[in-house]
Amino acid sequence: MDGIPTKSAGTIRTVVQWCFLLWVAGIGIRFGMFVNSVESGATSPLISRPPGVEGFLPIGALTSLKHWLVSGEIHSVHPAALVIFLTILLMSLLAKKSFCSWLCPVGTLSEVVYKLGRKVFGHNFRIWFWPDILLRGIKYILLLLFLVFILIGMSGEKVSKFLDAPYWAVSDVKMLHFFTRMSGTTMVVLAVLAFLSLFYKMFWCRYLCPYGALLGLLSAMSPFKIRRNAVDCTGCQICSAACPSGLAVHSSTAVSSPECTGCLTCVAHCPERNVLAMQPVFWKRPLPVWVFPAVVVFIFMVGIGAGMVSGHWQSSLSYSDYQRLIPLVQSLSH
Repeated sequence: MDGIPTKSAGTIRTVVQWCFLLWVAGIGIRFGMFVNSVESGATSPLISRPPGVEGFLPIGALTSLKHWLVSGEIHSVHPAALVIFLTILLMSLLAKKSFCSWLCPVGTLSEVVYKLGRKVFGHNFRIWFWPDILLRGIKYILLLLFLVFILIGMSGEKVSKFLDAPYWAVSDVKMLHFFTRMSGTTMVVLAVLAFLSLFYKMFWCRYLCPYGALLGLLSAMSPFKIRRNAVDCTGCQICSAACPSGLAVHSSTAVSSPECTGCLTCVAHCPERNVLAMQPVFWKRPLPVWVFPAVVVFIFMVGIGAGMVSGHWQSSLSYSDYQRLIPLVQSLSH
């Protein structure tokens, strides 16, 4: 493989992950400052509201998708939620479940936790085969419930009423309060998940995340896959041992599992040159390791850019709307 060594795949991903995590943290801080301006009674915001915060509203985005499919129009209240959602779906269709392993801040933090656990305890643990299969089914069940309830169960009229309601208007604020004003129950649940993640790699992502389940199913159609050169492979199984998803990479000609996130960890750990590579089916020679992350970032930027250029990025809500609605947040249900 020409150019950047295969071993650097992990370094490239770490840089991309942490740059995106810092960007997301910046969005959260900016939105917190915006909400604080409202709550402190300021007549104008100290900083503008960042539309990117709507990326934390995937369930609402799914509802907005239903509205778009039914009406042909993108709802104006939180349009960035749908733009980000569609962009991430497109990423999965074209470049595996790459959002999970390259951009998702939860995925990045989950990796930090399991690597910390490995450092403290010497290794991570693996759940037995059948319990692992059953537990992995949980995220697909949760996904099915959301899809049935929203895409099938909600009529176009109900969807419109939800998106026009004050609850959806301040859903971004309620999400902010979820992190800044955690209840005791929330803290206990997060602590349990973090504890389990110390022992088991990517516990939340592997067993409980319905978003990841959806992206994994879509990724089956991606032309990009980890492909193994069986002729030069020595069968050392180092790739399979390194895989965060526990996949048998060493025995696959092409890794098609919906659990594969395209993280390139197997590629980075393979001791043989040009045995493992992330490449589309129509490309016969191994691609340089920088190509796939470049594709991932490019798709994301194009998707977000398309939303901005088309005028479906900024919310129609004004500062005065937030001044009127935020005092009602605690009393709003749905």
